[in-house]
Amino acid sequence: MPIKVQSDLPAREILENENIFVMDEFRSIHQDIRPLKIVILNLMPLKEDTELQILRSLSNSPLQVDITFLTIESHVSKNTSANHLNQFYTTFSEIRQHRYDGMIITGAPVETLEFNEVDYWDELCTIFEWTKTHVTSTFHICWGAQAGLFYHYGLPKVRLDKKLFGVYAQRVMNRRLPLVRGFDDIFMAPHSRYTCVTAEDIHANENLIVCAESEEAGIFLCMTDGGSQVFCMGHPEYGRHTLDKEYKRDKGKGLDIDLPVNYYPDDDPENRPNLSWRSHANILYTNWLNYYVYQTTPYTLEDIPDEVRKDR
Repeated sequence: MPIKVQSDLPAREILENENIFVMDEFRSIHQDIRPLKIVILNLMPLKEDTELQILRSLSNSPLQVDITFLTIESHVSKNTSANHLNQFYTTFSEIRQHRYDGMIITGAPVETLEFNEVDYWDELCTIFEWTKTHVTSTFHICWGAQAGLFYHYGLPKVRLDKKLFGVYAQRVMNRRLPLVRGFDDIFMAPHSRYTCVTAEDIHANENLIVCAESEEAGIFLCMTDGGSQVFCMGHPEYGRHTLDKEYKRDKGKGLDIDLPVNYYPDDDPENRPNLSWRSHANILYTNWLNYYVYQTTPYTLEDIPDEVRKDR
């Protein structure tokens, strides 16, 4: 997939070294194609790492994608430089009149807080409401999925006894859904969280369809009928070393953290971690872009219905 980003975005050089086709603004405007416009609300503290992970995940389709990175106005990032944010990010007040083919809302390291204790919760609720009328399909990740399920359907998050941490087997629950087309019956996916939305609550909600579930990790993937809202409880976009960095960071802080399961060969953190989820992660994002964004979005973005869900 040609991914259109600013020519000087730091992630661009890394992606090109991985043989991923990245296009700058000049080349994009000389192609007679309307790219899919995707806005990514990046709530993660290490924003450059997350940019790279998500762009890598979006890179396996022939569709051209025009990326806008969005940051929260009501929170000051402590782990990403102001220069990077000013150069490569925009704010909701600057785009709220625009419409987008798709949106990704990332996780955030605030899951132990109640939703209304998060300092940008009010702004995030405004964005959740805005997606109903300005975005064809929204893909929520980890805490972003928990927050979306709470906002849209009132489903609470529950504190786990200990951190769910590692790479877990998931089973496809509804093979007829295009979102999991091409998946094996069992596939692996990373999780890193202290909370969950219970499987019982999700199964009981008539608005939600469960796509994939794990005996150990609970529901991994669910969506609304038609796919205007997709909720992913794990981190399929994670790179090989992401859990390794989290584990060694927490050990360095003296936190009581278990080894991530199904991750290090022989459970030895000195060994190079296994990468066992990349192919299904790529299929997931490609399916989302193709079947729930490209196949359903209008050619003219202004034609997105005022209430997306009612037409899906």
